[in-house]
Amino acid sequence: MIDSDSAERATPSMCTSSDSGSGSGSGSNGWTKARGVVLKTLVLMGGALLLKRLTKSTTRWDHARIVADSLAGEKASRDPDNYFNLRWLSCPAAEMVDGSRVLYFEQAFWRTPHKPFRQRFFMVKPCSKEMKCDVEMSTYAIRDSEEYKNFCDRSRDQRPQPEEVIGDIAEHLTTIYLKRCDRGKRCLYEGSTPADGFPNTWNGASYCTSELTVLKNSEIHTSDIGYDYEGNQVWGVKGSPYEFKPAPASSFSDPFSSLTIPPQFTEKRIEGSFVLQN
Repeated sequence: MIDSDSAERATPSMCTSSDSGSGSGSGSNGWTKARGVVLKTLVLMGGALLLKRLTKSTTRWDHARIVADSLAGEKASRDPDNYFNLRWLSCPAAEMVDGSRVLYFEQAFWRTPHKPFRQRFFMVKPCSKEMKCDVEMSTYAIRDSEEYKNFCDRSRDQRPQPEEVIGDIAEHLTTIYLKRCDRGKRCLYEGSTPADGFPNTWNGASYCTSELTVLKNSEIHTSDIGYDYEGNQVWGVKGSPYEFKPAPASSFSDPFSSLTIPPQFTEKRIEGSFVLQN
């Protein structure tokens, strides 16, 4: 390194074009190398952060949130050759102390959307760590279902409030245990009730089972079947499940505003169709 005195005593030959060019090239190369190291370091750090974000494991509560969000909304099942033409409507109603989400759910015919024939509460929460599933979706009866008709179509101040909702959660009906779908599959989560199902006495049944699939576009596939004491099916779908697809957004407030239902979409009952339960 050249001190100030040396710099002052430097001979003119030190500033010749050839020497000057050599010094400038060394400095330029040094800066280029340093800049390259800095950029490489930044790229590696950014890549590491991105990789960490992409590979960050989904928490148990993330799974529950995804399922709850997918269940919410207005959906339509329109397959008149095999099933009823139904409206699915669900929305958040409350949150339990432990974080479980409670959704109100109702089903009706598209021709009579404000006259639901089925009303339930869904409770969605993560499976406990020792269980081989990701999300539990339990179904409960409603203490005063009449008070909850068209709950999701009403403004928030016209609905029963969360504390009332929690107080109106009545009999436990079923629980479906959902697992995240394998990579490459069209679904997000799929699952069912235990093989022995849950008690049910409708139409001569002894117990019932349910299956549920949550697809990537918030489509829901569901199947409910009732069996007698001998294991014979006495009600429920036969074959493919009900497929509930998101309805047009504008139909949420007025189901007839953007949905023209052809005459063939009638509420006819056929074998293996959805079962109306109280």
